[in-house]
Amino acid sequence: MKSRYPWIPLLAVAAAVMAGVAVYLMWEKAIAPVQPPAPSSFDSQLTLRGARVVALGDCAVCHTARDGKPYAGGLPLSTPFGTLYSTNITPDPETGIGTWSLDAFTRAMRRGISRDGHQLYPAFPYIHYTRMSDDDIAAAYAYLMRRDPIVAKAPPNALIFPLNFRPLVAFWNVLFLRTGPEKPDGSRSAQWNRGRELVGGLGHCAACHTPLNFIGGEKWGHALEGAVIDGWEAPPLTRLAHGPVPWTAAHLVTYLRTGISSSHGAAAGPMLPVTQALATVPQTDVEAMATYLFSLQKPASANSGTASVTAADQASIRRGSVLFAGACASCHGDKSPMQRIGDRPSLATSSAIHAATPRNAIRMMLEGVPWQSEHAVHDMPAFDEVLADAQIGDLAVYLRATYTRLPPWDGVTQAVTDIRNGGAAK
Repeated sequence: MKSRYPWIPLLAVAAAVMAGVAVYLMWEKAIAPVQPPAPSSFDSQLTLRGARVVALGDCAVCHTARDGKPYAGGLPLSTPFGTLYSTNITPDPETGIGTWSLDAFTRAMRRGISRDGHQLYPAFPYIHYTRMSDDDIAAAYAYLMRRDPIVAKAPPNALIFPLNFRPLVAFWNVLFLRTGPEKPDGSRSAQWNRGRELVGGLGHCAACHTPLNFIGGEKWGHALEGAVIDGWEAPPLTRLAHGPVPWTAAHLVTYLRTGISSSHGAAAGPMLPVTQALATVPQTDVEAMATYLFSLQKPASANSGTASVTAADQASIRRGSVLFAGACASCHGDKSPMQRIGDRPSLATSSAIHAATPRNAIRMMLEGVPWQSEHAVHDMPAFDEVLADAQIGDLAVYLRATYTRLPPWDGVTQAVTDIRNGGAAK
């Protein structure tokens, strides 16, 4: 007799095939642990190159917790899917990578797989690190293995279900991971190719400056067009040649190496430690990055013009002018002594005040720029415990109206409240 449900065997076969594919994608074998290599086993010149590689890769930025020891991990990384904590990448054998061989380290950098075979979350930018050369990966490994081992276990991640099930990352990788270095473009200069290697690979600029889709992947066709990271707006890197004062390659090199541009403003938030790392690498590397980025520039967006200022905005501007005179003018006033020291940027060309949203201007006022050392180029006090939300909002409205010809921002005070409460910070 014929089955009343002839499709059941076909469905069972299809389910078995899908299960087999899933197991194939998710399963990764462990790489055997090794005895922690002796620091003396690494060539000193390779280690010096590794210091350069690690600085260009901003490894310390994510793998060092606030008030923590360098590379010991534990830094909370906020994502739309929950909080991740960076791992310990010192050579401690129990809580770090001390038992990782070079092969295990290379697999993690190329494919996002830990030594024991579990999937690494793509907050670790292996989709970019995969483009690194074998020599650079070996140099980074040598540098990290020669650091002092630190015992430090990262807190458990707090991700939403089902993303807390690591094997699912394997399916994400099918969509977004393309392993291996890119071949040099023979029609371009060596400097341009080096810049592409650094921007798209080791420097992983797109990880912060590209908008993400609903599953946390970088949006195809929107590389480097700007995004929000850790509550800060990472501006588009494809429109640097536009603005109140267009960026030049020289401006960008100075900014990336010093954290300040006399024509655009100062680095703050997640970008500040990036500039501190780039200050330690050869200038030729940063020049190559600038060369590549300026080859990607797109036409200027249509100017939205000016908009009428409402009565509420006028009142906010009046209050903001009083606050500015009392809290800001001593450093930012046109005739203040601070404006005469070095190449201090003017608010009239500030990228934050000319931005489409008040996010960065608000965060700068709330958080300031921490004092780094007596050699710091710039610092700014935080006003989060000094000024109320409405006062920060009034200042932002005043700055926008006074130093630009752009339309007023909408809902500024509410934006301050959201940012202070963390609601708009993600």
